[in-house]
Amino acid sequence: MEVADFLRRHPPFDSLDDGTLRHVASAARRESYPAGTIILRQSGEPATVLYVVASGSVELLDGDQLLDLLSEGELFGQFSLFSGSVPNITVRAAEDTECYLVPHHLAEEVLGTSAGLAFVTASARRRMARGAEARELRVGIGPEAVDAGSLVSRAPVTCPPTATVGEAAVLMSREHVSAVVIPLRDEWGIVTDRDLRSRVLAAARPADTPVSEVMSHPALTVPADTMAAEVLLSMLDADVHHFPVLDPNGRLLGVLTDSDLMGIERNSPFTVRRQIDRAAEEAAVVEAARRIPEAVCWLVDSGSDPVDVGHIVGVTIDALTRRFIQLAIDRQGPPPVPWAWLALGSAARHEQALLTDQDHALAFDPGERAAEEVDPYFEKLARSVTDGLEAAGIPRCRGGAMAENPPLRRSVDGWTTALRGWMADPGLEGSILSSIVFDYRRAAGPLEVDAAMDRVIRTAPANPIFMRHLSRRALDEKPPTGFFRDLVVRSKGEHAGTLDIKHGGIVLIGNLARAYAVGSGIVERQTLRRLRAAAEAGRITNDERQSLEEAFRLLWAVRLDHQVRCVREGRPPDDFVDPKTLGPLTRGGLKDAFRIIAAQQRVLAADLGVNLR
Repeated sequence: MEVADFLRRHPPFDSLDDGTLRHVASAARRESYPAGTIILRQSGEPATVLYVVASGSVELLDGDQLLDLLSEGELFGQFSLFSGSVPNITVRAAEDTECYLVPHHLAEEVLGTSAGLAFVTASARRRMARGAEARELRVGIGPEAVDAGSLVSRAPVTCPPTATVGEAAVLMSREHVSAVVIPLRDEWGIVTDRDLRSRVLAAARPADTPVSEVMSHPALTVPADTMAAEVLLSMLDADVHHFPVLDPNGRLLGVLTDSDLMGIERNSPFTVRRQIDRAAEEAAVVEAARRIPEAVCWLVDSGSDPVDVGHIVGVTIDALTRRFIQLAIDRQGPPPVPWAWLALGSAARHEQALLTDQDHALAFDPGERAAEEVDPYFEKLARSVTDGLEAAGIPRCRGGAMAENPPLRRSVDGWTTALRGWMADPGLEGSILSSIVFDYRRAAGPLEVDAAMDRVIRTAPANPIFMRHLSRRALDEKPPTGFFRDLVVRSKGEHAGTLDIKHGGIVLIGNLARAYAVGSGIVERQTLRRLRAAAEAGRITNDERQSLEEAFRLLWAVRLDHQVRCVREGRPPDDFVDPKTLGPLTRGGLKDAFRIIAAQQRVLAADLGVNLR
């Protein structure tokens, strides 16, 4: 009874019913470890039991580096136990310590529950964050790891706007920095080493040119409490390499660089992005694109948030697209009228993995000219870019949702008319394109077409026929919930025995989020933002939003882990996961994720008055 009372005070045992708790307590044995005893050794024998600290404390060590200290009620050994792999840390008694040792089969029963999975996930994130701070691995292990303020390593280097570019260059060289910040009225300017090369040397400006003529202003800044993962995404989105960091009072703390975030690893996304941007011909762009799988492997190994990894892949494909567009324009000459290249579907949402295809469109404003007169230029441009992306490893869309096809090249008025038409009567074309074209984002070009299309989307709630159609699309496919003891898998064909993690889960949450958002007149693109906006609008509850978010992240994590394994085994990446390669905790988590999706589909079906079979 003493053991049961102790366990009941600590998660995840506090969620067990009395019978299960007594069963676990009766099977647990108590072991003593004098101070300094190695309980688990890094790269040593795998754990065979789950350890619960009963008294004393244990140290978690990476080599000689202390990562964390666990005390009464905390667990260790679970990751080695369930994966069967060698421990990735050493666990040493910090003082005379006693632990309860829970047998493998009971540990699996405890941690395989919903509460147990949530506990393992939360403790893993907390431990990674603590470990990151201790090792100064300050980013790449999840958005909770560290904030921007703690990454600033030195005071900022500033100069007045009246300083010359020559003086700024000398200052940067003397201080060994790649940027100087210029204080302005109510904002900041910035001059980087790249600015000196492109705006001074390349433009043959004299050394006495004031920095105010070449600086970027207002400089993009970040608050000190911004999570490092958000800063990384913002840098990649804006294609900048420096962010001034401000304290809560707006004072300048320092400058954060891409090297601070990602180091100088050759496989980092910044390295790949720079190679793409600097490529002088298509072959060089294609060569740079071949590094994308390495960058994704690097991010996954670093423990990055899986949804952030999908965002980074999307940003990198945007860079590829823009480079192919610019090279085509260099050959063809300038476009005859304002234009915009639209990313569609998962590309618009920045939710792309190592297996993705092309989904894009073109919009233009012909002005006084006829659309037929300017379209041949954009047809040639689109075909060139589509060919380039295919050569870079992004295959053509099998459904034809590409700008090289005439229906995907329209004037702005043509696009808004088409959207209204599909909403009034989806028909076959609208039914096919509604899951792709209604997710759009301007990826390149000067024409601001988004606002016109957004205005149409905001009218969707007033169109019940279209809303019913969009909601039905979110119910077309069902998650694999009809299993017993294991996950439902394909029974036939090339992928027999596997689970389609994308279409069986990720796409379903995306479809639900689109139905909620568009049905509320919300023009957010990304799935998680759509879910949050739908919760704020009262379309779903906050608990439903949180459950769908957790399911979405888990599905993405499984997808990326699988695709990285494919790459390392020399196979083309795919979305067909063999459940036998997953540990019991992950399988349990997937079952919960699929149940969450199915439950949410039932709620949506009830709203529609539809009977789900």
